[in-house]
Amino acid sequence: MGDSQLLELVRQSIVTGGVALLPVLAVGFAVAIVAGLMQAATGIHEPMVGLVPRLVAMGLVLFITLPWMVERLVELFRTAAIGS
Repeated sequence: MGDSQLLELVRQSIVTGGVALLPVLAVGFAVAIVAGLMQAATGIHEPMVGLVPRLVAMGLVLFITLPWMVERLVELFRTAAIGS
């Protein structure tokens, strides 16, 4: 495997990993913003109030998108193993 092929494989791995994690991270960010706004509006500054909804939402999105994520990663590994 040449340097250019290895560099392309690393680039493709980083992009695929980022795309696979994007739904979970985006939902976590959105829920954190909403929870922060709610905490600011109500004056409740308890860390668990922001943490629990974020973890639940991220867990649900992970459960829903896990087959898609695995499919993307298997496709990446298959491409790396074949070498094309």
